[in-house]
Amino acid sequence: MTQDVQNAPDDVLRAVEATLFASTEPLTADQVALHLGFSEKGGEVRPALADLQRHYERRGIHLVERGGRWHFETAPDLAHLLRREKEDVRRLSRAATEVLAIVAYHEPVSRAEIEAIRGVQTAKGTLDVLMEAGWVRVAGRREVPGRPVIYATTPAFLDHFGLGSLKELPGIDELRAAGLLDPVDEDMIETALGSKNPRIPDNADSEDD
Repeated sequence: MTQDVQNAPDDVLRAVEATLFASTEPLTADQVALHLGFSEKGGEVRPALADLQRHYERRGIHLVERGGRWHFETAPDLAHLLRREKEDVRRLSRAATEVLAIVAYHEPVSRAEIEAIRGVQTAKGTLDVLMEAGWVRVAGRREVPGRPVIYATTPAFLDHFGLGSLKELPGIDELRAAGLLDPVDEDMIETALGSKNPRIPDNADSEDD
């Protein structure tokens, strides 16, 4: 370890590093602590995670935290070296893009709330596509008559779009300045951002999807 990794004991650093390196999926600090048999939940590994993150920030791989989960990934400026010649590009329909944006900016949100924001009915298949992609999950049910299903984003959504948390979602001005909006998408995003907590009867969404 280099001089900038010095706050946590070396044996803990090495154990945490090895655990994350060998894991097939991102882990929370508590999961790392549980795997290593530490008595205090996450407390002994958090200094090590911070040290390792600093240690790797100038290397070819970075230790990143997204949605409270930690994993190693290729440094952004080197990603082009590992990109496959043929990429499997996942293209979403306009309806799926709208629904994903609404879930991200309003979660947890029910299907009836999504439809209230969009102004049209949402096909069951649209939510299925987003869940199959691993970007949207069922987050439970509202404790209201009919107990409608509510949806939220997943850690995979944060990872795919390079977000540490939902607080990093861009606003309409940032999207416009980056040239990421065409006129059609701009109307939809403005609706999503400007319709926080739509006031609709929850029991209007009593189906199971």
